[in-house]
Formats: sequence, C-alpha cells, structure tokens
Amino acid sequence: TLPSGTTPMNTYLVSAAVLAFLVGLIHSILGEVLVFSRLRRGQLVPTDGGSLLQERHVRIVWASWHVLTVLGWCVAYVLWVLADTAATEPDRLPLLRAITAAMVVSAAFVLYGTRARHPGWIGLLGVALLTALGA
Repeated sequence: TLPSGTTPMNTYLVSAAVLAFLVGLIHSILGEVLVFSRLRRGQLVPTDGGSLLQERHVRIVWASWHVLTVLGWCVAYVLWVLADTAATEPDRLPLLRAITAAMVVSAAFVLYGTRARHPGWIGLLGVALLTALGA
C-alpha cells in the first residue's frame, strides 16, 4: 500500500517514458554503428560525405541526429514527471496531448519517409499510444 496522501505512478506514462528513452538510445547507438562509422576519418565528428555531401553538411547531420536523441530523452523525462503527477492536475492534459501529437507526426514522417523500412516509426507510435492512454 501507498503512504497516505500519495498517488501511484501512471503505468502508461512510465512505460511511454521508458520507451522514449530506449528509442533515443537505440537511435544514437545504431546511427553511430550503421551510418556515421563509415563517414569518419578517425575523429569523433564524421566529415566524409563522399561526392554527395560537403564536410559541413555531414557535421550538421551528425549533430542533428544526436540532438533528436537528447530531445527524445527530454520528452521521456517530462513523461516520467507527469506519470508521478496527480491525474487531476489541470496543466497535465495539454502537455500530454502535445507530446502525443508530436510523436504521431514524427512516426508518420519516419513511416512515410522510409516507406516503413525503418522501425523507428513503431517506437514513436508506441510512445504516442502509451501517452494517449495515460492522459
């Protein structure tokens, strides 16, 4: 039993937070292994874009790739905090709706842009569904 005056954490939002964190972690690790390792010349930041991309373009793609992970982890943290917030908090629902919408749109971009060949849309849609259920 819970101590008096406390509320249980919202299981859907905890699950959404964990999934959002894992999607970000997998995104960065697999990006480094499958994409950026081929574009490196022995440096941390990849620079070899071949004949297609200039060095500055490769650098911003790499940075943007990892920025997405950081933003995903921030969303995970917000979901975790909201999971521990009373369900009656008036400011909670707009935040959850915004996160749900952002995840649905993100999933749609990945689904459409990769012709469903990249599994990221599944994780993003899972976060959206769990967030909507936890609202």
